[in-house]
Amino acid sequence: MVLIGTSLASIGHLTTANLTPTDIRLRNAVMRQLAWDPEVDASAVGVSATEGTVTLTGYIDTYAGKLAAERAAKRVVGVRAVANDIDVRLRLERTDTDIAQDSARALRLLSTIPDGVQAAVHNGRVTLTGNVQWLFQKEGAEQAVRHIRGVRNVISYVSVAPGAVARDVRHRIVRALHENADVDARHILVTVAGDTATLTGTVATWLQRESAERASASAPGIAHVQSDHGAAEPRPGGRRPG
Repeated sequence: MVLIGTSLASIGHLTTANLTPTDIRLRNAVMRQLAWDPEVDASAVGVSATEGTVTLTGYIDTYAGKLAAERAAKRVVGVRAVANDIDVRLRLERTDTDIAQDSARALRLLSTIPDGVQAAVHNGRVTLTGNVQWLFQKEGAEQAVRHIRGVRNVISYVSVAPGAVARDVRHRIVRALHENADVDARHILVTVAGDTATLTGTVATWLQRESAERASASAPGIAHVQSDHGAAEPRPGGRRPG
């Protein structure tokens, strides 16, 4: 069982001669997942794998597509970490003014995002600033701008300053995890300290890990979610995600 959260200082590029049969199977599985995903144009995306670490290279025409490729790789059983080195190459360049106007409009249309959240654009890179009370509002602001045509990257400096943490917030998170169809919550332990929820244990895939984090982020008064559990290969007798 391997825990996720270990930072990757460097990832080498391996030739086919250096790959193990397991690496090759994982690489091929990720390539199939990329080809299957309608959100990803994988025609110029390269994949390498070593010991559960997948590296995505090449280029794609949208930032949303780059993130979709990462999500697709994380869905593959056996993937323990993903290095997303895909370069965003736009088919049609847009000015920062155009992107800024679209960003402002996208943020304004979402009633859940406070007016104080602002976007600045430089060379196609959107930087978000401001304060919100809920973690899901911060994540919603990021999602609102990442699909804008011409965006190359999104950086969020939005701060979460929640109100008082509900007394039974841990029980609410546990219940939400068990009711979430995308999460096998039997092996996840939840602890809450102040405005931080910490998840420990094991899950079968990165997709389950992120689903558990999103469910926890929706709890009242939670400003941070720390995930110490990992995406490991299927547990003996465990269910393999479809």
